[in-house]
Amino acid sequence: MDDPIKVGIADLKVSTAPNKIVTNALGSCVAIVLYDAVHRIGGLAHIMLPSTAFSKIRSNPAKFADTAVPEMISMMKQLGATKTTTSAKIIGGAQMFANVLVEPLGNIGQRNVQAAKEALAKESINIVAEDTGGDCGKSVEVNLENGEVTVRSIKYGINKL
Repeated sequence: MDDPIKVGIADLKVSTAPNKIVTNALGSCVAIVLYDAVHRIGGLAHIMLPSTAFSKIRSNPAKFADTAVPEMISMMKQLGATKTTTSAKIIGGAQMFANVLVEPLGNIGQRNVQAAKEALAKESINIVAEDTGGDCGKSVEVNLENGEVTVRSIKYGINKL
């Protein structure tokens, strides 16, 4: 098998089995994983902000929950996925600076999680698993053979979704 497909911060990628998609450095950011189990097509978006309303520069749809989800669905459809057989898993949204009373954007991690849920609901995509919140960074690996998501963190070890 080839090396995993890497997704950076404010980035998204889609692919088909037998590939794997990975992202690292999830703190307050949220990984939105979409997977069509019938066609074995999936995608991962590493979003930084809840919506385009949080930024003057809106040219990168992968940066925001409200634009990353429809973009990823469109890209997956081009590979043969269908919305009716696609589900979601969300990871991240930590409160990285719990000792700071007020983060500049409030609890951005929690807001990212909520925005991801709203964007998925708007597209009628069911969330089948989540590993959100907490206070530490996580890395994510998506196996497009079976849709399994492996979440790793120093504090909590390995969690399979």
